[in-house]
Amino acid sequence: MIYVDAGTTYTKVITTSRHPELGSGSCREGDSGKISDQVRNDMFYYIIPSKDFALKPDKSCGHMSNGENEIVALAKGARRHVTPDATVLDLGSRDAKWIKFCDGKFHDMDWNNSCASSTGATVEMLMKFYDLAVNDLKAVSERFPVTCGIFGLEKIMDDISNGVSAAEAVSKFIHGVAYNAWTFAKQPEILYLSGGFCENKCFVKSLENYCRVVPLGRFVLCEGLIDE
Repeated sequence: MIYVDAGTTYTKVITTSRHPELGSGSCREGDSGKISDQVRNDMFYYIIPSKDFALKPDKSCGHMSNGENEIVALAKGARRHVTPDATVLDLGSRDAKWIKFCDGKFHDMDWNNSCASSTGATVEMLMKFYDLAVNDLKAVSERFPVTCGIFGLEKIMDDISNGVSAAEAVSKFIHGVAYNAWTFAKQPEILYLSGGFCENKCFVKSLENYCRVVPLGRFVLCEGLIDE
């Protein structure tokens, strides 16, 4: 069986048997550069650039897929990892979505796929433009009000023109994204985080200014495709 969360930038894959073609040099885990074919409960987990993924999945979800509903996959995948009254936020490259459980049952949700100030695509573009790595970014106390991604970019450019380093200016932007994510999820005291931002220490540390953060990793939606 092949389960796939097909994201815009990266595709997350869980298989019931090893696939050598996924264990090539293109199968990398985020920015760590480590091959992600570790076995977890007799399953194989891979992260691969979406442009390089060519296998036919048995079950799939995500932007590059016409398969299962992402909210359903998020709820099913997260339920085994969280408390009965948890709020779970999945923050990806193109959208942000959260779900709320009450007594272990699905209770509420919201989905934003139209505002770049709340997603990872803008951060990815900024890091490429300023030639920054994830480890270059450190959490800072100041945040930019990035209710609009375009205005946030203006703040970055103004800061850099005034002598602030690109890394610090982008970190302020990320702090603003973290604050947006927390308010979007209705300001929970504890927020379970799913998606690529789990590996962005600057984002996680910024989010911790407002709530306790429990990173769940990048495979939550993919795990939600597996029959219980």
